[in-house]
Amino acid sequence: MAKSRKPPGSRKETASGRRPHSGGEPHFPTREQVLSFISDNPGETGKREIARAFNIKGAAKITLKAMLKELAEEGLIEKSGKRIIRHGDLPRVSVLDIVARDSGGGLLARPSAWDEETGGKAPAISIRPPKGRSAVVAGLSDRVLARIERDSEDGRYNARVIKIIDKRKDAVLGVVRIDGDHARLLPVQKRQEEIDLEPDMLGGAKHQDLVEVQVSKIGRHGLKRGKVIRVIGSLASEKAASMIAIHANGIPHIFPDAVLDEAARTVAIRPGGKGVKHEDWRDVPLITIDPADAKDHDDAVFAHADPGNPGGFVAIVAIADVSWYVRHGSAMDREALMRGNSVYFPDRVVPMLPERISNNLCSLRENEDRPALAVRMWFGPDGRKVRHEFHRILMKSHAKLAYTQAQAAIEGRTDETTEPIVKTVLEPLWEAWRCLDRGREAREPLELDLPERKILLKEDGTVDRVVTPERLEAHRLIEEFMIQ
Repeated sequence: MAKSRKPPGSRKETASGRRPHSGGEPHFPTREQVLSFISDNPGETGKREIARAFNIKGAAKITLKAMLKELAEEGLIEKSGKRIIRHGDLPRVSVLDIVARDSGGGLLARPSAWDEETGGKAPAISIRPPKGRSAVVAGLSDRVLARIERDSEDGRYNARVIKIIDKRKDAVLGVVRIDGDHARLLPVQKRQEEIDLEPDMLGGAKHQDLVEVQVSKIGRHGLKRGKVIRVIGSLASEKAASMIAIHANGIPHIFPDAVLDEAARTVAIRPGGKGVKHEDWRDVPLITIDPADAKDHDDAVFAHADPGNPGGFVAIVAIADVSWYVRHGSAMDREALMRGNSVYFPDRVVPMLPERISNNLCSLRENEDRPALAVRMWFGPDGRKVRHEFHRILMKSHAKLAYTQAQAAIEGRTDETTEPIVKTVLEPLWEAWRCLDRGREAREPLELDLPERKILLKEDGTVDRVVTPERLEAHRLIEEFMIQ
């Protein structure tokens, strides 16, 4: 027999001592009152029941909806259909992973052992700023033991770090100074202390070399002791400039072991494999067009005339489906969230994800099966979009082209790669782009056609020259397809 719900007026008081209203003047509840109401009615509470219990009507329902969304984003509640579930309280002392910063720059953590499949989204826990000289100072990606408290007013979790269990292993950048049989590192960051380097820990580094050092323990004279893990080269080298910039700006460039291990265990998608529900578009001749020196290929394109719409075209843009490999809440996901983006320098890229993911499994490589998200768009003869639809697909790039290579083929200078596809793929792409360009001219958008300069380096890392690459139709084609 179905369980009957008690009328709101007969329920026990909430944690704040206020009863839900069953009538009379409306009382907008606090966050804690809403959480208490959900706890008192497990499995049978929805937005409608909350609104009825607290006599919330009209525009106040919008405020309630925003509050419930905020509570869900913080991991305090979870929606299951129309029902709302409150997660149990966290233990007073727990192991946490510091994974991000809030809008004010404060550290945010999540329980290390949280299982999102059974517990839903992990609650966000604010790390309180350290107080006093003896306070433990933690940072991003640290694993800590913390004392957790729950705010009685809004239900949010706060934590104070007791000790650091696993410190993020950031390398120290500096210049090697060798004096007789004694070596030390002079960090490029003035606020960092000098580091002792034993002769067998130099890793081939010479006097005045710029190196990265992993700090291990305290050595003689109270100085830290370290081991050279990478010799970058002479301080005069151009490679030194980018590494100094990386360290000076605190750009994380070393992946934690947990992230690298997770990337190493990740396997390529298999058609028909477990959980693979992607539409099979491997016969669609999508191609990638990128700079000649590109290592990762994020997007692919294809277009053809629309037989049902004379003068119109169908265009397809596909991007790598990163979410297939980087699952929500995983070590790679948390690391990417912390990094925010990849950072490009003239001689290197600091990626957001390990290279096995960014340059391999999530790169739309030629003749390799890859999961992707695709949008198919229909355009009229005037270049205006008629409609579009999204698909989760399995694709195989039919060609990897450089901008200059694709442009040369359209101008009649084909090679062994472009000759087989110039009529079937490239010419329809250009025809579709010219159609879209007509629509663009009709829109009269603001166009900022600023020159892009590129720094070319010699093999030793020094600057060869700075050039302004020619802007080709191939560049404009990809740009126009991507912004539709």
